[in-house]
Amino acid sequence: MIIYQPQEGYCYNSDTIFLYNFILQFRLFGDVLDVGTGSGILALLIKRDFHANVYAIEKQEKFVEYAKINTKANKLPIHLYLGDFLHMNFSHKFDFIISNPPFYHKDVIRSKNKMIDTARYSGHMPLEKFLQKANTILKPKGSLIFCYDAKQIQDIITKLTYYKFNLEVMQLVHPHKDKDATLVMIKAKKSSKSLTKILAPLIVFENGEYRPSTHAIFKRVGVHSIKCKV
Repeated sequence: MIIYQPQEGYCYNSDTIFLYNFILQFRLFGDVLDVGTGSGILALLIKRDFHANVYAIEKQEKFVEYAKINTKANKLPIHLYLGDFLHMNFSHKFDFIISNPPFYHKDVIRSKNKMIDTARYSGHMPLEKFLQKANTILKPKGSLIFCYDAKQIQDIITKLTYYKFNLEVMQLVHPHKDKDATLVMIKAKKSSKSLTKILAPLIVFENGEYRPSTHAIFKRVGVHSIKCKV
């Protein structure tokens, strides 16, 4: 699959690839919403690999232009919304919400590039507001699958519980086996009482290079990126 991205500005990274690899173990169906779709990569992968009605929302108009191009280039029809997820009125509820939301906290040095800052900085979509909105537009047994900063895991679990989500599956991502986790991937569900399944950690590098298992993930996802201007 080809994904066109901006030459200057935010581009998807390995977090998105790892999140999609995490998503692949679940059976997605019905109506799926990708929040903060950017160039559309997650939504298009879902449309490619699952039998589902795929929707995607993005607040930056330039990204929506790229998402439209990628939809046509890959011949994968998805429903695109231009707008702020937190304030959008949706006409129906969803079976799944997926997202690689902005999670850089207030102590991180912010980019002067507005496109990058909006895509990365959590102030543009705080975790609590994201979960609150997700709760209102998911069906009674709907699921939320997303990734976030691993260091904020206590806050994540507390807020999931407050907004009536049960943490069903979790996986941590470590850059090296002897380094702290930098990313956590989560599947949470409404109206669920399942015990939490904690998967083996995903270790990205070994001896300064991608591990064979990491290469296998990139190959499985199968995305080729092209930077361009629109």
